[in-house]
Amino acid sequence: MAKTVCSFAIWILILLYVGAVFIFLVGTFGWFGEERDPLSGVFLLPLGLPWNLLFGALDDSLRPWLSAAAPIVNIVILKAICNRVTA
Repeated sequence: MAKTVCSFAIWILILLYVGAVFIFLVGTFGWFGEERDPLSGVFLLPLGLPWNLLFGALDDSLRPWLSAAAPIVNIVILKAICNRVTA
């Protein structure tokens, strides 16, 4: 039962991450005729907490890309916790 719940949570987080990255890329580069939107990465912020808070002191050109990669850290941590609990 715990393995099923962990697997479901990981897949939901991955799907949310892929959707948020897609919205970020569409808004950043103006794909599909959309206007460029500086707030397109807003859906990545809650997925990448608390790691996004560590990027405040970095260069402005790096911050959006590191914030886009921060949810991967949470996915890896959740996967490690699930492997440890279900083992």
